[in-house]
Amino acid sequence: MIELANLSYQAGETPILQDVSVAVPRGGITALIGANGAGKSTLLHCMAGLNRPATGAVAIDGADPFAMADRARARLVALLQQSPSIVARLSVADLVGFGRWPHHGGREAAEDRAIVAEALAAFELGGLAGRSLETLSGGQRQRALVAMVWAQSAPWLLLDEPLNALDPRHAHDLMARLHGLSRPEPEGAVGRSVVLVVHDINAAARWADHVVALRDGRVHAAGPCDEVLTPDCLHEVFGLRFDVIRHEGRPVVIPG
Repeated sequence: MIELANLSYQAGETPILQDVSVAVPRGGITALIGANGAGKSTLLHCMAGLNRPATGAVAIDGADPFAMADRARARLVALLQQSPSIVARLSVADLVGFGRWPHHGGREAAEDRAIVAEALAAFELGGLAGRSLETLSGGQRQRALVAMVWAQSAPWLLLDEPLNALDPRHAHDLMARLHGLSRPEPEGAVGRSVVLVVHDINAAARWADHVVALRDGRVHAAGPCDEVLTPDCLHEVFGLRFDVIRHEGRPVVIPG
């Protein structure tokens, strides 16, 4: 579980997050939603142990990420930022291989190569493994970045707007893969825990197990989709009227 208690964060003199207390459960997908400027990305970075809060505390499975060495924290939580700096001449396989750095520290072993191959297969990148990143479409590059973070093998996977640059089919495919990979393992162990910032409310409605809705730097609502994705809550969060219907047992959100 990721727990945030009475957390506040500011950039210079500007408050971004105010008195945030929320618990993100292990396993499945948690979606962070809210209007532009609500503090979603900042909150994700606090969860990852990168944005140190002005007040309050963060605990990842009971551990303080700000008290951990970088490599130890990277083995616990993996973060994909919105616009990561990457060298375009890298191959897809090389990029995905960077996800193993917290484990091998530059001394790659057979296990690392096997996990990279698994990540390439999981995100349908095997045919692109030798391609240079500069030759990929925006959507292909985004999938490669998610595969890199997945190869990090951290139990927590934090993704900041992973659906950017993806057309509807590839967005659906990526969310379906994340959903499947976040399910419990056959042995009964908890699958990877995915936390993502998403602007597509229906992507959250279709795939998320848990939703955290932010408004003006505060948690406005948190809980299962059916409890958060209601017309009243969405109106309060976005300032727009929505209808919510059901399709195949899941909510579908329609702007009013």
